[in-house]
Amino acid sequence: MSAQQAPSFSGLASEKEIIEALFFATDEPLTLRQVIEIFGSAEESDRNRRITPELILSVIEDLNREYSETGRTFRIVKIAGGYQFATQPHFGVWLGRMVRERSKRKLSVSALESLAVIAYKQPVTKPEIEAIRGVNADYVLHSLLERNLVAIIGRAATPGRPLLYGTTKEFLKHFGINDLSELPKPREINELMAEAEFEVEKRMLKEMEEKRAAEEGNGSDDRIVGRIDGEGGQDEVGENLPGVDELTRDPDL
Repeated sequence: MSAQQAPSFSGLASEKEIIEALFFATDEPLTLRQVIEIFGSAEESDRNRRITPELILSVIEDLNREYSETGRTFRIVKIAGGYQFATQPHFGVWLGRMVRERSKRKLSVSALESLAVIAYKQPVTKPEIEAIRGVNADYVLHSLLERNLVAIIGRAATPGRPLLYGTTKEFLKHFGINDLSELPKPREINELMAEAEFEVEKRMLKEMEEKRAAEEGNGSDDRIVGRIDGEGGQDEVGENLPGVDELTRDPDL
């Protein structure tokens, strides 16, 4: 088949490719019913294929056999009532090292903002987090879930049944608090922010005064030097100054 041709969707081989792609791309286990529904929602020309649970299981078995024969590090496994790709158990120690290495990274500003929204608004959905922050929260939520700082705690009773997120015990440990009641109240946060702004303003004012005093000191020295060395020139404000010789000739001096 040339690179320009579209793949044919007839026969077991192409169905196997589609099923493999579905399990590879999914973020959560796919049930056999979900796979059948995906095939059933195809275009009219693709609905002639008869997809059954037995066929899907046969494809999964066939794919896993191929992975084993070619020494692949993963398999399609049954988990939580569905099927999903998973790494072979004996690679767990290496994956654990990777997770620990990731956990050492500091939380980004966007992660802290999203975490604050979840902590104060929980249980909260992803659309609600995005509405408050004004940006997409997919990557940040994935990162927080990966670090076990937040968890999926249910589904909202709204259209689409979006997932609800809340903080975990790891969140409490990370921030050194016993329970959520120890989080600072919004009023306390506002007071802390006001104090911080006041300190910044005080520091800026002090720096401006020091700079002004330094400039005035340098300006006074320059005028004195100009009056001694000059021959009746003008000072900074435009006044005519007598020369040194004229000062010594003044009878009143």
